[in-house]
Amino acid sequence: MARRQDRLTVEDVNGAWAIIPTPAIETGDQWQTEDSVDYDEIARAVDGLIESGVDAIMSQGTFGEGATLTWEEKKKMMEVMVETSAGRVPIFVGVTTMNTRETIRQLRHARDIGADGTMLGLPMWQQIDVPAAVRFYQDVAEAVPEMAIAIYANPEAFKFDFPAPFWAQVANIPQVITCKYINIGQLHLHTMVSKKQIRFLPLEIDHADAAKMDPEFNTAFWSPLACTGPELTIHWRDSVREAAKTGDWSRPDELYPQMALALSSLFPPGGFAEFSKYNIQLEKARINAAGWMKAGPCRPPYMTAPEHYLEGAAKSGTGWAELNKKLLEGTL
Repeated sequence: MARRQDRLTVEDVNGAWAIIPTPAIETGDQWQTEDSVDYDEIARAVDGLIESGVDAIMSQGTFGEGATLTWEEKKKMMEVMVETSAGRVPIFVGVTTMNTRETIRQLRHARDIGADGTMLGLPMWQQIDVPAAVRFYQDVAEAVPEMAIAIYANPEAFKFDFPAPFWAQVANIPQVITCKYINIGQLHLHTMVSKKQIRFLPLEIDHADAAKMDPEFNTAFWSPLACTGPELTIHWRDSVREAAKTGDWSRPDELYPQMALALSSLFPPGGFAEFSKYNIQLEKARINAAGWMKAGPCRPPYMTAPEHYLEGAAKSGTGWAELNKKLLEGTL
């Protein structure tokens, strides 16, 4: 499939950017399985998310199990996503690897099949410093200039704290247009040092707080929740968008505590650092419990987690599904 003619820019980053898992077939948790991916479920989910109104889709990160997929599986999944989207929304695929050359090889394939960009984390064998981290993104952008880059700023996964000097420098790379971002406490600082060349994507439930800081610029968020019921994600996006125009934040303020409560049981004691030890297992338990998407089992070796952690994750999934049902019934 031919890719879009012009590379995406920061002005194209708006609304709900949904993150999807890589669904596994029933035997996906066995090392003997040569092709573990449920491609029919990928196509169904991508089409369903687009039809519901999401603005972009990103994949093959942490709970996308980018680290446990073979290259053959990643390639085919990319192709299914691009073909299913058919240009309706941008598709960002994951090409995080252990080194620059392999990342570039994979990104060139993504470019050739028509993907729009990559959600790209840092190589993680060593704990990298700022000059090396900046150089990594510079090299990838130079090698594949047609592709937009969403920096995957997960400090636990990549052993890097993504400080302000890093953002000030990568903002000079035209391909770097957005970022899957976690620390809303530093959002204003990082937006400032990047001179608004990067539109940071806060977590879904942080979207209203980000928009209140700068309603004209903080117009997008990353959504791990759309694949547990996309209608509420879209309603949240539209409610915040309307509030940013009118100054009336009553609807987002009403929704926020209900959404936060549903999400709260996902995180075990110890917060994000502890959650990150079992990210794949907990996210898949959440998604499977919600029932909108069939994520399937986890791939080896990341398959076990404390049972009470998994119970909390499942409770989070059913809690979001219940809120989504109320929305559809008109009672939320």
